[in-house]
Order: sequence, then C-alpha cells, then structure tokens
Amino acid sequence: MNTKATPLGDSGRLDWIDAARGLAILGIFMVNVPAFNAPYFLYGGQGEFWSSPVDRTVQSIVDIFFQASFYTLFSFMFGFGIQMMKDRLEERGISHLPVIYRRLFVLTGFGMVHAFLIWHGDILLSYGVLGLILPVFFQVSPGFLLGWAFGLLGILTLPFTLALYVSRGQFQGSVNRPAIESALSNYGNGSLLDIWQQNFTDWQYANAIGNLPFLVLSLVPMFLLGMYVCRKRWLHEPDAHRSTILKVWVVTGILFVALKAGPHFYGNPFWFGLMQDGAGGSASAIFYVLSITLLFRTEMGARLASPLVWVGRMSLSNYILQSIFCFVLFYSAGFGLYGKVAPAGSMTIVILFYMIQVFLSRFWLKNYRYGPLEWLWRTLTYGQKQPNKRRKKAVS
Repeated sequence: MNTKATPLGDSGRLDWIDAARGLAILGIFMVNVPAFNAPYFLYGGQGEFWSSPVDRTVQSIVDIFFQASFYTLFSFMFGFGIQMMKDRLEERGISHLPVIYRRLFVLTGFGMVHAFLIWHGDILLSYGVLGLILPVFFQVSPGFLLGWAFGLLGILTLPFTLALYVSRGQFQGSVNRPAIESALSNYGNGSLLDIWQQNFTDWQYANAIGNLPFLVLSLVPMFLLGMYVCRKRWLHEPDAHRSTILKVWVVTGILFVALKAGPHFYGNPFWFGLMQDGAGGSASAIFYVLSITLLFRTEMGARLASPLVWVGRMSLSNYILQSIFCFVLFYSAGFGLYGKVAPAGSMTIVILFYMIQVFLSRFWLKNYRYGPLEWLWRTLTYGQKQPNKRRKKAVS
C-alpha cells in the first residue's frame, strides 16, 4: 500500500453536504451569539435578565429550532467527513490512518487557539480529541455503528432524564450571580488580559470533569451516525435511497416536533431538558440534513439553497470568523457590547452577519478552491503546500 499522503482533490463534491455544513454554521451562530454576548447561558438567569415577551419568544424560537440541533448536525457531518476521507484514501491506495490522525491533530491545534484566545465555547478542540477514537470503528459493520450510536444516546438521555424527573422538586437550575458579575466586569470593561483570564475560567467551568461524560455522549453518537450514513451511501446516492431517506425524514421530523417543540406546550420543564436536547436535538439534526438533501432533488430547491453551499465549503473559516467578529463586537477590546444586546438583537446580528458571510464566501470561492483555514488545514495535513488559486472556472 502507498504510504505517501498525496492530497485528495475537491472534485465530485456533493453540494447538499456542503449546504448542510452551511446550515450548521448558521444554526451554531444563532446559539453562540447569545452565549458570546452574555454569561446567562453558561451561569443561568436568562429568563430573569431577558424577561420581556419579545425576549422570551426569541429564546423559545432558538430553543426549539436551533439549540442542540446544529452542533449535533455539525458532529454528524464530522463523522460523515472522516468516513468519506478514509474511503477515498483507500480507493487511491493511500494509508489512511497517518493522514487522518494528522488532520485531527491539526484540528486540535486550531481548537486550542480558538478556545483559549477567542472563545471558551469552542467545539473544535473537542472534535479533534474525541475524533481520535473514530478509527477504532473503521472496521466494524454498519449495524455495529448504529447500535453503539443509539446505545450511547440512550445512556445519556434515559437514566438522567428519569433522575431529573424524580428530583424535579429539589433542583430547578441555579443562577451563579458572582460568576455573572465577574464575566460582565471582565468582558465588558476589562483589559485584554482580563478577557483571556475570564475566558479560561469559563472554559474550565464548561469543561469541568463532571461535564465531560455529557460532552462525549452527545458528540460521539452523532459521529457514529454520520459514519453509518456515509457507509450506507444515502447522501452519496440520494435518488437510489429516496424511499429510505423519506422514511427516516418523517420519523425524525415527528421526533423533532414532539421532543423539541412539545415541551413548550406544558411549561418547558427543566427536568426534560436533557431529553429535549439529547434525543430531540439528534433527531432534528438528522431531519435538517435530510431536508437539505431532498431540497436539492429539485432545481428550484438547489437554487434556493445555493448560498448555504458557499458558506459550507468554507465552514471552518466561517466558524472562526464568526468568533472573531463576536470578540470584537462584544468584548471591551472592541466595541464592548457584552451584556447589552437582548435576544432579538442577537438574532438580528446573526442574520445580518451571516448574509455578509454568504457574499464573502461566494467572492472567495470564485478565486480560490478552499477557504483560508481549509487551505492551511490541508497543507498541514499533507505536509506540502496546496494549490489554491483558481485558474479557469468560477464557482456558480
């Protein structure tokens, strides 16, 4: 077998896969901006501090349609991408493990820079580290992948939801007021060093040892589901698998509505939150990616979704760009709007800046094959400078 890592080209891309990544970038941004703008998502008190009817309505919309739906979608796409890369490397007779491990190590490096210098809510570091276990699943059957995915999701949601239900009278969530005051002071008025120190404090809080099992059990099942779907080639050959895709789309759509929207009809109880996010978020992620795939089966649908393709082809660059934008907008090192933008304002910011990203991505991809960070990632993965400048054909 050839051990030299020669790069894979970008030919044969599946536009609906890129569009799904673009949708994930939008959804993640919709959840991240309120968390970037104020400490209430991390330390509690959203309902107390953002209590107007408009604020509550916007928070409900985000909770139903975005919360836990898009980092799970991105996790699904991550597993799908790892499996696809492995398959393509094998087709070319290239030893896949060295390339994939280098890719994950580089991603971990990106994550460390992002997590510690820009935003504590980074997900790249977790993907890079947890992704190291995925080669263990390369040789198992698709059924084994599916069983492990559902098993891990069940371990996360069922016993903990039952425990929260039993103790629902004693524990309804808490508000960490000292932590809120510290974040408001350091992010809103502090020096750059104060911002970085607060960011590290928040990262430690979010990634405490007790939270790690929940992180693993929320990400790894979606990695495995992505690998499973890639193995079954549902998204490679959607016309050949249309019947299966439609059945899964209907089932996940029902679960999406029942588990994500349903709780809002009976007070959105705290004890149901893990089921809502774990099972409901996973179902909605699958529903979204299959919806995009079905949308691309029509010419009109493909045209409507084309802006998502441009953003999705540069998903890493766009994800980091969103964080840099928020750092400048909200922290005292920039415009200092931390804690001053209500949920409706956050949603407006997301929509406007995402529209800018659509145009920037389209402009960039007319001239280059990859986004800047995607190019760097590939160059470091393969150990040789990658060609990037387009010579002839522009992106349509």
